[in-house]
Amino acid sequence: MKRCALITGGSRGIGAATAVRLARQGYDVALSYRAGRQAAEETAAEVERIGCRAVVLQADLADAGQARDLVSDAADALGGLNTLVNNAGYVQRIPWDEVSLEDWSRMIQVGLTAPFICAQRAVPYMREGGFGRIVNVASLRALTGSAHGVHYASAKAGLFGLTRSMALALAPYGITVNAVCPGFTATDMNREALEQQGEKITGQIPLRRAANPTEIAALIAHLCSDEAGYITGETVSANGGLHMR
Repeated sequence: MKRCALITGGSRGIGAATAVRLARQGYDVALSYRAGRQAAEETAAEVERIGCRAVVLQADLADAGQARDLVSDAADALGGLNTLVNNAGYVQRIPWDEVSLEDWSRMIQVGLTAPFICAQRAVPYMREGGFGRIVNVASLRALTGSAHGVHYASAKAGLFGLTRSMALALAPYGITVNAVCPGFTATDMNREALEQQGEKITGQIPLRRAANPTEIAALIAHLCSDEAGYITGETVSANGGLHMR
């Protein structure tokens, strides 16, 4: 059975690394992006050089209708869909008492509601194909909280409950649902913080460095594999030992 994956926020960082890693495991992939089509096309080209199909799809996941259509468009383009990686997100660093209702709503929509919508739309394809993997990309901040990103931390923490609930609901169909919880990772999203406070940040990490996106992608790809078929409802952290529990 051909494996087909939709990776939201797949144009760069962890999403792009995941697309390439899954392609090396034989997956055709659909990559969604909100802005920056060139980066998405570059990632798609790398996937195609590996020998797999790649589809680039634009969607603003703050819009529920676009989130719903994204899954259908990906499945139509790939001829099915059996893997979903909910990776799209963004950071807005702002004191908690300055977060507007609009800020809050958009963050929750992109970081929590869109993964729910995408999963709802993807599951029928998974059931039809007899195989399903859903991986939600959370964040270290969901575990620690964030004084300058309360809405980000809240959206990512919500993925824990969504992951466990969906895992229970979908287990009878053999569909697994897990979350990964990356720590500081060398992506565009974290570039400014690492440039300004890199020594301070890495000094707090037992492994004394930020993660490479490929390391997080390897974890995601494992959870999408046949070998991880008995893992579901779990949140797996990869933070260099910064937050142990």
